[in-house]
Amino acid sequence: RVSILITVLAVVISFAKAYDPSPLQDFCVAIDDPKNGVFVNGKFCKDPKQARAEDFFYSGLNKAGNTDNDVKSNVTTVNVDQIPGLNTMGISLVRIDYAPYGQNPPHTHPRATEILVLLKGTLYVGFVSSNQDNNRLFAKVLQPGDVFVFPIGMIHFQVNIGKTPAVAFAGLSSQNAGVITIADTVFGSKPPINPEVLAMAFQLDVNVVKDLEAKFKN
Repeated sequence: RVSILITVLAVVISFAKAYDPSPLQDFCVAIDDPKNGVFVNGKFCKDPKQARAEDFFYSGLNKAGNTDNDVKSNVTTVNVDQIPGLNTMGISLVRIDYAPYGQNPPHTHPRATEILVLLKGTLYVGFVSSNQDNNRLFAKVLQPGDVFVFPIGMIHFQVNIGKTPAVAFAGLSSQNAGVITIADTVFGSKPPINPEVLAMAFQLDVNVVKDLEAKFKN
């Protein structure tokens, strides 16, 4: 009986993994109007016979994103919202532009592993493993043509350490990977987290926390 229970538990766990489901048809193009659609994995799908080439197409990743912001970087996302044909496919893409010394600040994708290839410039990249793995930093300096993988859920970052702009492309193992930028989430929540809670968590003076919350308020 114990062996049967273990087997059943293993099967249940295998089905409970948090990944996009495998499609059971050729494609399931997402539509906003549910009138004639079928609801699948967060999106309604149009009749496959009505699918067109445009449902699987996006143009514009040849254009640099605007890096005139506080972190001096820009992420151009191409997921199911831009290409409805990605629905149920479990994959998406981003272009990341970095001004000199710009960064894609520490963040995590709750639903996807990311694989990044550097096309131009020099990046310092890395991720930090979980508490259970003693929060180890895995980091490398990338040159054009280099590839680095950020495992699902791990906090990771990229920094342009060069004097010229950098460009990278990354694939993600979800049609909608999601993103949680650590500083924005912790210090810019709505409503704000009690400053005394964050002061203890980060071992900071409470006034420093209030300052940070004011900066990330918008």
